[in-house]
Amino acid sequence: MNNLPTTIVIENVLQYKMRGKVAYQSYLTASTAINVTYVKRYDDPTGKGYQRPVDTKRSTDFAIYLSKGEDALFAPILLNAAGNWEFSSYDNMRTNYGRLVCKGKASLMDGQHRLGGIERYIKETNTEINVPFLAFHYLDEDEEIHFFDTINTKAKGIGTSLSKYLRRNDDDFSWIATELVTRPESPFHNIGSIIGKRTRGRHVTLQNLYRTLKHLFKEQKFLGMTNEEKYQVALNYYRYIKDVFAKEWMNYGDYRITHIVCLDALSIAGAKILTKCVNDRGRMNYDLMHKYVNRLTSLNWSSEGPLKYIKGVSGSKSLAIDLIDLMLPSS
Repeated sequence: MNNLPTTIVIENVLQYKMRGKVAYQSYLTASTAINVTYVKRYDDPTGKGYQRPVDTKRSTDFAIYLSKGEDALFAPILLNAAGNWEFSSYDNMRTNYGRLVCKGKASLMDGQHRLGGIERYIKETNTEINVPFLAFHYLDEDEEIHFFDTINTKAKGIGTSLSKYLRRNDDDFSWIATELVTRPESPFHNIGSIIGKRTRGRHVTLQNLYRTLKHLFKEQKFLGMTNEEKYQVALNYYRYIKDVFAKEWMNYGDYRITHIVCLDALSIAGAKILTKCVNDRGRMNYDLMHKYVNRLTSLNWSSEGPLKYIKGVSGSKSLAIDLIDLMLPSS
C-alpha cells in the first residue's frame, strides 16, 4: 500500500522543525502527489486507519472550484512521510534547503477531498497543477491518529462518532460502542455507523451508542467491571430486546425502537433493571435479565402509535419510567 515502484525526487524543499518535529514544505505536480500518497481508511485491517470514505460530492465541488483558474487558491495537503522520505541539502551554506528522496509513499492526513478533486480536474482538463504540501518526517501511528483527531475535532471536521472510534483504546465507552458496531453477534452490527454518517439501514452512530451506554452503566455497581464484561452485559441486554422485537428492530421507518430517543429510554430503564440482575460479587444473572425484558412484549413501538411524538431527553426519561413499570411492576 505504501510502496513506490520507483524512487521519486522532490526539489526545492524547505526543512524546518515544528514543535520538535522535523517537517518539510514544498510542492508537487498533481500527478506526483496522487502517486506518492495513500490514505489510511478507518476500517484498515491493522486497526490504525482513521480516514472516512471519500465524499464524491465534496471532491467534485473542489474540481469545479479549480476550474475558476488562477483565483482558485487552496491550502497545502498534510502528510506523514513516516521516515520514507530522506532530505539532503543542496550545499553547506543552506542546510535547510534541498531535495527529498521518496522511497515510499506518505500517508495523507489532511486533504483527501482536495486531492480527489485535483485528480478529477487534471483528468478532465488534461493539465497539471502544482500541489503544495507540508510533510512531517516521522510520526508514529498513534501520533498520526491523535494529530488527525485533534485538527479535525477542534474545527469543523470528522465529527464525534469517528472521534470516538479513534479513541476506542483510551476510553471505555468508546471501546464498548465500537465493539457493538463491529462484532457480528451484536444487534447493532447491521444498523450502526462508525463514521457518523447515517445511511439507509445504518442510522445509529457511534456517538449515539456512546451516550446510551453511559445511561446504561451509570450505577456504581458497574464500576469494577472490565470493558469486556460491560460489553457482554450490553450485548445481551440489547440482544434480548431485539429478540423480543425482531421485526421492529430492523424497520426504522415504521417503528421507533431504534430511534435514539427510544434507545436512550431503554438504556435509562436498563440501568435500573441491571442493578436487580447483578449480585454483590458483580456476577450477572442473564436469565433474570431476560425475564425482565420479556415483560415488554405488549409495548407498541409503531411510528404512528403512542410513541409518535416522543422526543428529546425529557421524552427518553418519561418513556424510561413506563419501561421500568412494565419490567418491574412490583417496584
